[in-house]
Amino acid sequence: MLYVVPTPIGHLDDITLRALRVLSEVDLILCEDTRTSRVLLNHHGIGTALKAFHMFNEHQQLNNCLSLLKQGRSIALISDAGTPGISDPGFLLVREAAREGIKYTCLPGATAIIPALVLSAFPSDCFRFIGFLPHKKGRQKAIEELSQDPQTLVVYESPHRLIKLLEALSETIPDRSIAVVREISKTFESVVRGTVVEVKGHFSSMPPKGELVVIISSV
Repeated sequence: MLYVVPTPIGHLDDITLRALRVLSEVDLILCEDTRTSRVLLNHHGIGTALKAFHMFNEHQQLNNCLSLLKQGRSIALISDAGTPGISDPGFLLVREAAREGIKYTCLPGATAIIPALVLSAFPSDCFRFIGFLPHKKGRQKAIEELSQDPQTLVVYESPHRLIKLLEALSETIPDRSIAVVREISKTFESVVRGTVVEVKGHFSSMPPKGELVVIISSV
């Protein structure tokens, strides 16, 4: 059985009781970074074995993981934070498990999308999740498409690329409302709201740090 298990995006206690039970009972936990995941498991007194499974080795590890599952071993798949498969490794293993007829499930739990959307205070009845934009090739085209989309948009962005994103958006939708939600559920959680130009001005004088989610309001 394969369990896809969401893990906290900030506060280590933001994890379900069922997730803790699964992580303590499975034979093996696949994770992005064993050091990061061990901190979480130690916090909750869980000693289950860990094995690295990330974007740089998932193709090489795939067959071995599928073989263990076919042998009846139970495996939990986690990421450093949030739900595996959502802008994190996991899709490949889940897809192949489905193709091979291996039983699998995904536990409900932490993801940055919903808290960021609610904290933005923008309309959320209809929204589009973008995830991370391309770093180089296709980035400008993707930003132009965002500018033309009337829905509320949820974008993941890194601190060192945020200003460039805001500069690009200020050329096409300078007066559209946006919110930058930072460090969700952590000590320094914050929400900066305003027009694209206003938010760009804020972060130009106060460089962003930490995990960010950019919400672009619907038109």
